[in-house]
Amino acid sequence: MIRYWFEFGFEGYSNAPYGTRMGCGVTGINYDDVIQILKEKVFSGKDLPKIILVKENIDINELDNGHVLPNMLPPNRRGVWFPIGYQ
Repeated sequence: MIRYWFEFGFEGYSNAPYGTRMGCGVTGINYDDVIQILKEKVFSGKDLPKIILVKENIDINELDNGHVLPNMLPPNRRGVWFPIGYQ
């Protein structure tokens, strides 16, 4: 399993899903797998907004320790671990 961190450019994208303005953390088998998880779970089948940053094998200690770290699920399981609510 590979941990990914995504940040999006939401300009021109209506109604960003709750909690996604900081980014999304997703674990999956590979890049295609996590993109599919994002599309299904976070963006409810809609097209993704422009991806402006993607980090593969993200060290979670690089993430915001005031908001992301205390509000995330374990990142070692397949699925969305930040923001919470898209499992």
